[in-house]
Amino acid sequence: MAFDFKKEYREFYLPKAQPEIVDVPAMNFVAVRGQGDPNQEGGAYQQAIGILYAIAFTLKMSARAGHVIEGFYDYVVPPLEGFWWMQDGADIDYRRKQDFEWISVIRLPDFIRRMDFDWAVAEAAKKKKQDVSKAEFYSCVEGACVQCMHIGPYDKESDTIRLMEAFAGDKGYAIDITPRRHHHEIYLSDARRCAPERLKTVIRLPVRPLKPCPGN
Repeated sequence: MAFDFKKEYREFYLPKAQPEIVDVPAMNFVAVRGQGDPNQEGGAYQQAIGILYAIAFTLKMSARAGHVIEGFYDYVVPPLEGFWWMQDGADIDYRRKQDFEWISVIRLPDFIRRMDFDWAVAEAAKKKKQDVSKAEFYSCVEGACVQCMHIGPYDKESDTIRLMEAFAGDKGYAIDITPRRHHHEIYLSDARRCAPERLKTVIRLPVRPLKPCPGN
């Protein structure tokens, strides 16, 4: 049976609909960076998704192309994810999607090395006749985060985020969005085939311990 990241790492992919604090380890991804409204038809975000899946499935099917990856085992391609922030550094504002900055990603199994990634980029460009030059091998250690399952439209995520912020504060943490730590989403539903009110999205926000009050 193929290895399924969602089932094997349920604490990161299938959280409850109540906030929790997690410590997220190092992970590698295929990534594409961009900016602008993700809903723009044929825009940069939709093009990025095409690139990500082209690389992800080229790696998954690498043996059929004659490329041997040391330690390879069969796996289910993990879900689409995204790191998001605003161009001006403000909090995520769903009314200003044109000002979004993002890194769209798909997780890679740990056995995939940079040399395998480079092979997949060249192979996908050749076999799929597609420009995948924007793809990059992206490593990230998120560390301490608050996360929660959001069920419903993306534009209603602010309600869940407020719950997460309050929960983090009660647990002694502050939200820690920085130029290197971003709002993170994992998409468990296909928005093209799922009613908006049933969409499942993991929301993850970086946190840091609150400083103790003077004299405590």
